[in-house]
Amino acid sequence: MPDRCDHKSVGMLVWKNDRLLLIERKRFPFGFAPPAGHVDGDGDDFESAAKRELQEEVGLIGNDIKLLTEGRKENHCRREDGNWHYWKIYEVNTNGEIKASEEETKQVGFYDKDELNLLALKTEKYLKGQISREDWEQNPGIEPVWCEWLKELKIISN
Repeated sequence: MPDRCDHKSVGMLVWKNDRLLLIERKRFPFGFAPPAGHVDGDGDDFESAAKRELQEEVGLIGNDIKLLTEGRKENHCRREDGNWHYWKIYEVNTNGEIKASEEETKQVGFYDKDELNLLALKTEKYLKGQISREDWEQNPGIEPVWCEWLKELKIISN
């Protein structure tokens, strides 16, 4: 993994029976989020990075990748100078069986809109300082940048 942030990220929305695939991140930035990651140069474009990250994080093969939205968000990552990213968010049809990355994920599952909204409420409480950082790391809601994206895409309502 490069030490310096390239400021380019991808996120993949994978649906199964009106339920969205989320992972709980094992490392910062903590929270539940769809599979996502950096583009990382070396001839990697956004679409190939999306497919690579999907396979790395949850073991799925991405097909029929469709761009839903894109834009810049202020959000921190673990990398040096990683305080903002230009995102491309895709909806992806997949095949294969889920095999969560032991290095990157605590858990993986599909969540319906009610469950997503409950996780988003927890995120709002965390951002208002009503949940400590320690409690957040142990039992998080949706990663804040993903709350923004899921609201913009009208997937969550909070």
